[in-house]
Amino acid sequence: MSVFKTGTVILSFALLLAGPDIPGNATEPTSEPAMTSIRIIIEGQALPATLDDTPAGRDFAALLPLDLTLTDYHGIEKVADLPRELDTTGAPASYAPKTGDITLYAPWGNLAIFYKPFQSSRGLVRLGEFDGPIDALIRNGSFHVRIEAAD
Repeated sequence: MSVFKTGTVILSFALLLAGPDIPGNATEPTSEPAMTSIRIIIEGQALPATLDDTPAGRDFAALLPLDLTLTDYHGIEKVADLPRELDTTGAPASYAPKTGDITLYAPWGNLAIFYKPFQSSRGLVRLGEFDGPIDALIRNGSFHVRIEAAD
């Protein structure tokens, strides 16, 4: 067998082992979900937070800026009425909130910001979370907040 034929056979065999070049089959770097940075402003103090890249998180971001009055609910969370329902497509049926979670309680259509963890609750949809301490939220009575995009 000539050197040319031997080289062709080896090259053909190597290509066969490599498999077909199917578009989209190559390993490509994956991009992170497009999170939305927001800030919740309480008496001039801005608390940074990040909204999840979910239908509910994106729909909440579309409402911004928002001026709301937060009130305490059961010594666990601060709640406020939202101007409209949010898209909860694909959201789990329930969620167990952690300290610093920003959520929607879908049955009532209100925003619920947790400053203490709580049990899994049906209809609770996570929207995002605070990026740091939330001490400014822990206060008595109702108070005004402004929620706006950070970008």
